[in-house]
Amino acid sequence: MSFSNFLDALRGAPFYRGQIVHVQQIPGREASYDELTYPLEPELAEALHRSGITRLYTHQAQAVNAARAGAHVTIVTATASGKTLCYNLPVLDAVLRDASTRALYIFPTKALAQDQLGKLNAFGLFPAVRFATYDGDTPQNERRAIRNGAHIVLTNPDMLHVGILPCHAAWRTFLSCLRFVVLDEIHTYRGVFGAHVAQVLRRLRRLCAFYGADPQFLCCSATIANPEELTCKLTGVEHLTLVEKNGAAAGPRTFVFWNPPVIDPALGVRRSAHVEAANLFANLVVNQVRNITFTRARKSAELVLRYACDAFRQNAYDGLVQRVMSYRGGYTAQDRRRIEKDLFEGRLIGVTATNALELGVDVGGLDATVLTGYPGTISSTWQQAGRAGRQGKAALSILIALDNPLDQFLMRHPHYLFERPHERGIVDTDNRRILGRHLLCAAYERALSVEDLVLFGPEALTALHALEAEGDLVREGRYWRYAASDYPASRVNIRSASENNYSILEITPKGERLLGFVESDVAFKVLHEGAIYLHLGETYRVEQLSIREQTAYVRHCEVDYYTEPMEHSNMVVRYAYQQRELGNTMAYFGEVFVASQVVAYRKKRLFTDEVLEICDLDLPPQTFETEAFWFTVPHDVTHALVQQDLDLAGSIHAVEHATIGMMPLLATCDRWDLGGVSNPDHPDTRLPTIFIYDAYPGGVGIAENTFNNLEELLRVTRDVIAECPCAEGCPSCVQSPKCGTSNSPLDKQGARRLLELLFSTTGA
Repeated sequence: MSFSNFLDALRGAPFYRGQIVHVQQIPGREASYDELTYPLEPELAEALHRSGITRLYTHQAQAVNAARAGAHVTIVTATASGKTLCYNLPVLDAVLRDASTRALYIFPTKALAQDQLGKLNAFGLFPAVRFATYDGDTPQNERRAIRNGAHIVLTNPDMLHVGILPCHAAWRTFLSCLRFVVLDEIHTYRGVFGAHVAQVLRRLRRLCAFYGADPQFLCCSATIANPEELTCKLTGVEHLTLVEKNGAAAGPRTFVFWNPPVIDPALGVRRSAHVEAANLFANLVVNQVRNITFTRARKSAELVLRYACDAFRQNAYDGLVQRVMSYRGGYTAQDRRRIEKDLFEGRLIGVTATNALELGVDVGGLDATVLTGYPGTISSTWQQAGRAGRQGKAALSILIALDNPLDQFLMRHPHYLFERPHERGIVDTDNRRILGRHLLCAAYERALSVEDLVLFGPEALTALHALEAEGDLVREGRYWRYAASDYPASRVNIRSASENNYSILEITPKGERLLGFVESDVAFKVLHEGAIYLHLGETYRVEQLSIREQTAYVRHCEVDYYTEPMEHSNMVVRYAYQQRELGNTMAYFGEVFVASQVVAYRKKRLFTDEVLEICDLDLPPQTFETEAFWFTVPHDVTHALVQQDLDLAGSIHAVEHATIGMMPLLATCDRWDLGGVSNPDHPDTRLPTIFIYDAYPGGVGIAENTFNNLEELLRVTRDVIAECPCAEGCPSCVQSPKCGTSNSPLDKQGARRLLELLFSTTGA
């Protein structure tokens, strides 16, 4: 069916109450082409012709020419623009010319590596070119043959970190001949993950140099504001060729903004976005519209799938239950492979997924994407939307707003998404906590020398001395050696600040069964006793959380609710690195000490999100050092608020919530990457103070980058509060789902007046 007819049908559906607030028609784009400076090897040229490719797009030709000239290359073009050929052609051409050539392909997910393996197979060049995936799922009996015989090894940063670099002696031949390192989807390497990957790549370059190699980096990215800077930060190279003129054709796209209806005008409460997503997902599947419905969290993907399957059963579409599935991190390898295979081969009409399927996996033939909540960045929005409409076909994308300040701002200002430039990718390579861990890994791989430290940056020597003082490293002349006998890489989780994962074991009549894993830094939030854990559409209750064993024991159950953690934080200022004027007050950036504790959880009814019960928890606090910005409320502003009978504590609390909600608008982050504390009389400042911090040990650069744009951030925060039609404050403006005090106290009008006073030209 046509997309206009589909939207008309939605407008006539029983659940429709004016949710479509904007429709943007994005026209298609004609292709442009260019030529290579010299021909490809005949076998490769013939393989291209067999696949129907007779000409290369402009960006493909430019990238191949630069790579064959020996340059580091970064390609930044839209989703589905054929970036894979930009690195496959120069690599395959080089291998065919010289069989000793080796290449390492690094993808952020196993699914993407599997997809790219299929594309290499499609060239039909085996055995002249041998290739294989090498990750945690690779059978042990195949690994030696891959190390010794493959020209191209496809892996992920995790396996490079924990399974290749620590065992580099077994990879001696491969590393000594390594000519190309392909780094795909580099825009995903930001924050904590990006800081880890940057250090892993420096360890790789160090070992390559030891074996006599100096590989080229061929990098690909979705559109970001700083591709050159991000590439250099990640890889450590100083010069590269940037290719960013997209020559690929694109089909027209219909982009719909969908805002759930208000069901309680007094409280400003909207219908659950998960219910809206399930309705849209079910309607797309019933109409045989192949789609991915993205969600912001693992639990959300499971909820949407469950709601949709309930709708199928209630409306006599039972057969469609087998044609849909969820996909997220934390599944076992067997579950992932089965879902990927069913999706790629077309047995599934629809999938609910986290951003695990956001990246460049070619699922083929998708017609639509549904985005349940703004993904947090403009780049990710277009990545998710771009999963549909490949090969120049028309596509439909629907953005469903969550009940938070940023999503509601976009519903009121839809053109912001289409007019604002893409965000910068932030990577902090000087995070001492992360750097120190990788220096230990590097020393385990090969003793560190003073000369090595240049590769790891200006903070490396300080971090090295700290590790030496702690006894983790021992200095022997010009070298530092790892002092212990264990395997340091196994204790470093590069996907988070956590060092370990918690296992999830199902208790069954036949014993225990492994369901999956959760990072230790979020285990208290999702695996506390009483938590409802969702897995492949099934519901499990956490019976016991063993902190000592790092294991959660769960039991299958049927309940009509899900759970949501409540967290409380305390803050101590350690150092203020910077300070500056901010309107009529002062703002600071520096290092803080955070004690964060999951204190309770809410039981929320399925479908309606009604809070059924709040249950207290007794979990230990998690403490860490991080970076934050904070600003104070001067005495005259405080006095003015009190004189107007506004609640000071509620005002600063509301500003804290709304500011965190709007930060993804200006920084490449998610609101869950952040934490906040507001105190009407903070002991370190002796003034009412609002703190916002990076929710990762050591910090990841979010607070630091936002510190210089605080005026714009607080301006849009003020606008969001002022424009929201609710009376007392709601999730769309000043309430937060993370609040450990159940969003109390909050004073919406006080928050608005506070921001007005801070930026008035005459002060209070």
